[in-house]
Amino acid sequence: MRKIKIVKNYLKHAEGSCMFSLGETKVLCVATVEEKVPPFIEAEKREQGWVTAEYSMMPRSCNDRISRKKLQNGRAQEISRLVGRSLRACVDLEKLGKRTITIDCDVIRADGGTRTASINGGFIALALALKKLQKQKLIETLPLKGFLAAISVGFVGKQMVLDLSAKEDNVADIDMNVVMLDNGDLVEVQGTAEGHTFSRKDLDKMLDSAKTGIFQVIKAQKKALGKI
Repeated sequence: MRKIKIVKNYLKHAEGSCMFSLGETKVLCVATVEEKVPPFIEAEKREQGWVTAEYSMMPRSCNDRISRKKLQNGRAQEISRLVGRSLRACVDLEKLGKRTITIDCDVIRADGGTRTASINGGFIALALALKKLQKQKLIETLPLKGFLAAISVGFVGKQMVLDLSAKEDNVADIDMNVVMLDNGDLVEVQGTAEGHTFSRKDLDKMLDSAKTGIFQVIKAQKKALGKI
């Protein structure tokens, strides 16, 4: 595991925010609360709220500048949906009430694991926003089902590696991202073999390793948030 660093309340005006660092990867995660829900929830007359996310990389988050137009691509949309799905898994949307929380995840520096760092930091920003709603007495109880975190794991040659950096990810034969709740339940598993297949035994090893890493992240989250 690379070093984890969490700086909460990073932005003054947001309902919840943090700078989440995983080694050299840094992601600014910001929660915004709006007293409305998406049209599809209104149309279906659901008595619930919504949690969504938007992911983007800054133009100089990598070695060379990437134009903002090129950054709004299919990869960014796919990761946005992943972060949103993951965060919704740990929230009771009915207890949230008819409001939307949007988590913006902006990668300041990229060195592998930006999507997992976005989920980890996004959870902090979300929890802070929910605590603020509770403090303002807009919700009675905190609608969190549990803590949530994510980590990458893979094989570089025959060596299993937890929390891959960009250098490791670029040469990995197998790369997997795992999202999990603090009760051990899986939210999402994204695994890909590049050139080499992997066995069920390898899969089980990676999931066990990912669980160990995720629980380290959750420990850091709990320390940053305090009692919730």
